[in-house]
Amino acid sequence: MRRPLVLLTAFVFLTAASCDAEATGIVVADVTRTTVTEVVDAPAAVAARAAATMTAAADGTLAKLLVAPGAQVKKGQVLAVVDSPSAQARLAQAKQALAAAKRSGGGGVSLNLGGATGRLDDAAADAFAHARAAAGHIADPALRAALLAQIAAAEQNYRAAAKAVASAVNGVGKGLSSLGSAMSALGAAQKLQAQQAYDLAKSTVDALTLRAPIPGVVQLGGVSAAPSGSSLTDLLGGLAGGAVPSAGGAQGSTPAGVEQSVPVGGLVTAGAAILTVVDVSALSLVAEVDETDILLVKAGIAAEAELDAATGAVYAATVQSIDVLPTANSRGAVAYRVRLSLGEGKFADGSVAPTPRPGMSAVAHLKVREAPDTVAIPSSAIFSADGRDAVWLVDPDGRAARRDIRLGVAGTQSVQVLDGLKSGDRIVVKGVDKVHAGDALP
Repeated sequence: MRRPLVLLTAFVFLTAASCDAEATGIVVADVTRTTVTEVVDAPAAVAARAAATMTAAADGTLAKLLVAPGAQVKKGQVLAVVDSPSAQARLAQAKQALAAAKRSGGGGVSLNLGGATGRLDDAAADAFAHARAAAGHIADPALRAALLAQIAAAEQNYRAAAKAVASAVNGVGKGLSSLGSAMSALGAAQKLQAQQAYDLAKSTVDALTLRAPIPGVVQLGGVSAAPSGSSLTDLLGGLAGGAVPSAGGAQGSTPAGVEQSVPVGGLVTAGAAILTVVDVSALSLVAEVDETDILLVKAGIAAEAELDAATGAVYAATVQSIDVLPTANSRGAVAYRVRLSLGEGKFADGSVAPTPRPGMSAVAHLKVREAPDTVAIPSSAIFSADGRDAVWLVDPDGRAARRDIRLGVAGTQSVQVLDGLKSGDRIVVKGVDKVHAGDALP
């Protein structure tokens, strides 16, 4: 919503007084110069620098919780451990299979080459599927990406080995290669598959030890969905630049809630949120600007923010970025997200305002246009005539004469005049509806 604002001084019309102004309701004043600033208001929410929710990669129980809520933690610090019998059992089986493959020089190659390759392919597919499912339950994007990259590399290597086996087996059938070479290729593929299954199973177990992916403050559980349906990444990672996005949940200008945490010894399902680390070292704002105003917003413009939680305080802000694609807001209108850095807040008496918390509701006042030291008049002096903006000018004879004007930046109490008036002109600033051309003016 566009809301004009006047900065610096308000208009002071020293010559406006008239002995019969109270009786007529008409006030005349001199045109002056001042600074006029136009402001766009937008609902916003305070955002953290980054946040990361840690989840269980497999079903099990919460074996250890090594930090208390509100604790400040470092990147890489162990925060909790999940015990998953199913993941541990799969790792033990993979370890036994790997040992058997190494002892046999190929895991017991059968003369039934077709059946052996089929079982090998099935085992590889099963290992990849379980690993990919575990990766899907990991909320930390860096850890999830690393596991998925490991799976992709393993699949590529296995496809190459399987292709070599298929070529060798086909060569045996055509009499182009010996049975020994085919069995050797199959044995190498079996050992590769066994090693990959073990590595992937171990990675899943390793992921059950939850380490902080970012420095920050610990909060138990995850973050629940907020009514606005905006992305949690925006609320808990408002500014880009190294921020680790959160996983799961949603947020918006309304504060998000906390999902119930899991107690030590409690059962957890794969994907369950155990805790969240929030980096509040730098706060920002995520505002939703209506499509009718967004073209006025530019990166770098100054802004101010007011928070529901800090009545009377004003926080300095600066526009950092503007989304290219729109977002449907809670009112069903089209809006664009604008991200702003958030500075220190102060009360009217100059005292420092409290530090906000992520998710707090705010209103951002974006100073989209400014006209410094310009000819300006009170908005109450303007009327419309014949489709044009006009004022009542006091002519040299002291009578009302219509003067068409061209306006620029609009303020709450004043509007910039681009053409039609100059500083020192006398105009009617109050009671314009009571004036007619040729009327004697006070």
